[in-house]
Amino acid sequence: MSTRRLPALFLVHCSPMNVLEDNQYTRTWQHLGETLPRPKAIVAVSAHWYTRGTGVTAMTQPPTIHDFGGFPQALYDTQYPAPGSPELAQRVVELLSPTPVALDTQAWGFDHGSWGVLIKMYPQADIPMIQLSIDGNQPAQWHLEAGRRLASLRDEEVLLVASGNVVHNLRAARWEGGNEPYPWATSFNEFVKENLTWRGDGAEHPLVHYAARDDALLANPTPEHFLPLLYTLGAWDSHEPITVPVDGIEMGSLSMLSVQVG
Repeated sequence: MSTRRLPALFLVHCSPMNVLEDNQYTRTWQHLGETLPRPKAIVAVSAHWYTRGTGVTAMTQPPTIHDFGGFPQALYDTQYPAPGSPELAQRVVELLSPTPVALDTQAWGFDHGSWGVLIKMYPQADIPMIQLSIDGNQPAQWHLEAGRRLASLRDEEVLLVASGNVVHNLRAARWEGGNEPYPWATSFNEFVKENLTWRGDGAEHPLVHYAARDDALLANPTPEHFLPLLYTLGAWDSHEPITVPVDGIEMGSLSMLSVQVG
């Protein structure tokens, strides 16, 4: 086992256009790729593979999925041909046992929630990578526990990268200009930041119960963009530092908060 422990990351993907743009968020991802120890492999958890049951990509050459519409052709022409790792997929199956995990050899690949940020961190696409789905049938606590089960991969030089947004309301987004955050977006974003380093004595993590807040339904009308954060926090050992590489709210209703564990 390596003595070099890799971090766990929660990175926002907000818009596929970040793939083509140069901004404070993409520069943050690039900086992380340049300064973090180079991983032997990557496990990605994306909001955009939201399933019934749990799956993991297990093909040797996963396809690049362009799961969006109405964007410039250059975005659809972009490929992220990182190799897969059936061996790492099997390791994830073992760590998440007894939860059954389906080895996917053809249905999915790398969606823009994963490759859209990793293309900035590792543009050469030369690090073996797998993607884990988010089981929509499971409660929030389960996803936190899944992160805890996967935490040992960090000691095997595997980088855990979860991707989503802690505030994600596209219907309320200010598409026509104006970037002032809605009060509920700001309050929920602050609630998340205040509880990143929460240490409970047998109690459940406050972020597991995020949906009970008055601002939660507006901040997250659906749960799939919030849940990836719990995988990252589950991989925390309660002692190492938790930092925020970048923060902000775009279009009034999309949080750009990123979190680094370790």
